[in-house]
Amino acid sequence: MFSLLKTILNRKQQQEPQQSAAKQLFKAASLSAGAAAVALITTYEGLRLEAYKDPVGVWTICYGSTKNVQPGQVATLQECENRLGADAEEAANAVRKYVQHPITQEQFDALVDFTFNLGAGNLKNSTLLRKLNAGDCYGAAEEFRRWVYAGGQVLPGLQKRREAEYELFLADCQYWPEYSKEIANAN
Repeated sequence: MFSLLKTILNRKQQQEPQQSAAKQLFKAASLSAGAAAVALITTYEGLRLEAYKDPVGVWTICYGSTKNVQPGQVATLQECENRLGADAEEAANAVRKYVQHPITQEQFDALVDFTFNLGAGNLKNSTLLRKLNAGDCYGAAEEFRRWVYAGGQVLPGLQKRREAEYELFLADCQYWPEYSKEIANAN
């Protein structure tokens, strides 16, 4: 199901020098959207060169871009790539602005896709963000699964997308210091 994302991440891992088992946590302000964010966005948005209405009636074009889209509008592949870059950067800026707890690159990428799809306002006001900034990695990860509604209905495409974000985010919770303390105290 997530073969494109896994392929991109596998290639990235093969190109990088081998690192220790522990991943590094970074301040979100220092991160940029990575390959996983772009893979998620392009996979779940798809590419449409002609304007269309999304499930809630918003005019959309290219890879889910909604800015200045008019009925009947047609875009070139280059225009779509430019929109993708600008829209992904806008989502990354929101993640950098609102996330205070250190996170991994993959967690940042999951949050960029979430914000790209739902908007900065939804990230800012979400329980996901509150839990993340409070240091509750697992609680934050679970919150992805709640954002599967559009127009009051559960959409299977959103369920798949949120599950991919959840898996990407959750996989690195083990590297949070809070997690290590919990495990040590449980034993």
